[in-house]
Amino acid sequence: MIVLKELVESYLDYCQYQKKLNSKTIKAYSIDLRQFTDFMATTDGKIDKSNISLYIIHVHKNNKPKTIKRKFACLKAFFNYLEYEEILNKNPFDKIKVKFKEPLLLPRTIPINIIQQILTVAYISVNNNTPAKFQNRSIYRDIAVLELLFATGVRVSELCSLSDTNVDLITKSIRVNGKGSKERIIQIGNEDVLSALNKYQSLFSKDIQQCKYFFVNRLKGRLSEQSVRYMINKYVNEAKVTMHITPHMFRHSFATLLLEEDVDIRYIQQLLGHSSITTTQIYTHVTSNKQKYILTTKHPRNKLVIDKG
Repeated sequence: MIVLKELVESYLDYCQYQKKLNSKTIKAYSIDLRQFTDFMATTDGKIDKSNISLYIIHVHKNNKPKTIKRKFACLKAFFNYLEYEEILNKNPFDKIKVKFKEPLLLPRTIPINIIQQILTVAYISVNNNTPAKFQNRSIYRDIAVLELLFATGVRVSELCSLSDTNVDLITKSIRVNGKGSKERIIQIGNEDVLSALNKYQSLFSKDIQQCKYFFVNRLKGRLSEQSVRYMINKYVNEAKVTMHITPHMFRHSFATLLLEEDVDIRYIQQLLGHSSITTTQIYTHVTSNKQKYILTTKHPRNKLVIDKG
């Protein structure tokens, strides 16, 4: 099993330094491949169809469909690498058919009136404080974060990873480093959002220059994803909103509300940074307001006049 561990380490180095995958992906691959290595230690150690079939059964017994899908994708990529490097003559997955049905989990969205309540509470907090101390200055940062999450639909990890050079308020755009090291540029068209970002940048300009990240914490370091979650909870509670809201729900709401405004799904795909349109199409299942409007106003039944006697 020492050899397999060495192959795993070699593959992880390949993913990190040649494929340039992000740290979270590397961590997930590391966990999945370590579990595979541990399982193989309980067998004769041969990387063949028989042992992999046993591992597939083991994974199905102990994981949920989404996790199973990720583990198999990771393992298949690992074997592709071994075949490419001519360590294996054939990828054992080529002769194995894996079928599983992943349940359709509809994205949870935030009603537009709730988003308005959260932003309103944040802006009111500014009026009740003076921007002299960091805890008061930070309200301007919080507003900028909330506005940018909803205005662009970026993932919270993408928002926290924005460097000082990724945000260009002259061209009114941000450059986002998404999954798989894919870059995309998102324009900011709303003047209130731009005003919030400009105000934050002017108050934190020295901290931003020192940190090199656009959003900074009280220690003048990179703002963390956990801090954003805590901050959202703070304003949700102040707004007396009872639903649980996460940063990713702003992304879901961004996509769903644009669809309800008849924005072409291909544009939304580009804005979200999805590689496949299939990923974006999940949002077509949650536009119930648009569906209600269409069936209420556009259905041909409205043109029928029935003589009911």
